Amino acid sequence: MDNDFSIDLADIAATIHTSDVIAIRFVSVGQRLLLDFRSTELDGPMVKVVEPVSSVEERYRSLRRLRPRFPAPEKIVAIWWPRFATSLHATGIWDEIIERVRDTGHMDAVDRAEEALRELITMEREQQHDAIVGRGFRTIWSASPTPR
Repeated sequence: MDNDFSIDLADIAATIHTSDVIAIRFVSVGQRLLLDFRSTELDGPMVKVVEPVSSVEERYRSLRRLRPRFPAPEKIVAIWWPRFATSLHATGIWDEIIERVRDTGHMDAVDRAEEALRELITMEREQQHDAIVGRGFRTIWSASPTPR
């Protein structure tokens, strides 16, 4: 079940259409979805699952390593997505992301973006499975009754 947090979808869509670099933080996995819509004839936009960083400066350094032919962006916008990655489709936000990628004319970047979302969804499902079976998680109550 997804969280029922109110999010301003219109504001997020506007951010996607006006910001060059966006990091989306998810509630269920530590990884971020990094969107870099900048492109040239040689380099298309980038949508990639990345590890979290400990500071804004570290994010700029990691982006520099990922996109060495681009200068540092003026800013990196962070969006906290309090739902599962699959809800990007249901809310229409993923369509906004793909539209922005497609508008660059780099159709291979669309395929890479779709792969990044599949990777993120797989990570979420693996984490949910681990939580159910107790791998890497501790329960706060027991399923079996204990004598009192």
